[in-house]
Amino acid sequence: MEETFTLRRIAVIRSPFPTKFGIPRQSGRVPEAVSRIVFEPTYRNADALRGLEGYSHLWIIWQFSEVNSQGWSPTVRPPRLGGNRRMGVFATRSPYRPNPLGLSCVRIKEIQLTSEDGPCIDVYGADLLDGTPIFDIKPYLPTADCIPDAVGGFADEVKGHRLSVSDPEGRLGALPEETRDLIVGVLADDPRPAYQNDPARIYSFECAGYRVCFFVENETVIVTECSPYVS
Repeated sequence: MEETFTLRRIAVIRSPFPTKFGIPRQSGRVPEAVSRIVFEPTYRNADALRGLEGYSHLWIIWQFSEVNSQGWSPTVRPPRLGGNRRMGVFATRSPYRPNPLGLSCVRIKEIQLTSEDGPCIDVYGADLLDGTPIFDIKPYLPTADCIPDAVGGFADEVKGHRLSVSDPEGRLGALPEETRDLIVGVLADDPRPAYQNDPARIYSFECAGYRVCFFVENETVIVTECSPYVS
C-alpha cells in the first residue's frame, strides 16, 4: 500500500517566463533571469527568514504544476539528447516523475522584508514558470552541496552547448539593459528541442513582457522580432 502525505505550498515564484518554451533547462543557465519568491500569507513572517542574509544561494523545492495530471514514465527522452534516446526517469530531471517535484539552485539577489508582497526573496537564475508553487526553500551549503569531482553522466555530453546571438535589425536595442541581457541569455542557451534543427523554422517565446521571434542558422540565433506581449 502506497503511503501518501500532503505538501503545503509555502510560496509561488514570480518569474519572467509566462510559458514553458524559453524557460532555461536548468537553474543558473541564464543568471540574468530575476524572479521573486512570494510567500503565502500563512508563511509571510520575517522571522522565518532570519539568518538567510548570510547565504549567497538557495535550494528551491517546487512542483511541476503544468504536468501534475499526466502521470509518470519509467523512461523519458531527454530533449538535449535529440529526443531519440530513452533514459531512466531517475537518471534525468524530467517532470514526468512519480512525484512531480523540481529542485533548483538560485542566487539570492535581495531579501526584502517590507515589500508590498510582504517578506520576499528576489533571486537570480531560476528556471521556473511564472506562478509555480514552491514547497520549501533551503540554504545552499558549499561545504556539503559542492562536490568538485562529481560526474554528470550523459548530461556532460551537452553541458557546453551555447549559441551566438545576432540582432541584425536592432530589435533588442531599445529594451532596458536588464531585459535585453535576459533575452540574449535565453537565446544563447538555445530554447529549441535538440531534435528541431530546421533553419527555415521561426520560433517564438514570451519573456519579461516581450514576444521574441528567431531562427537558427549555423549555430547562430537570428532575432526577427521583439515586441511587447500582453498575456
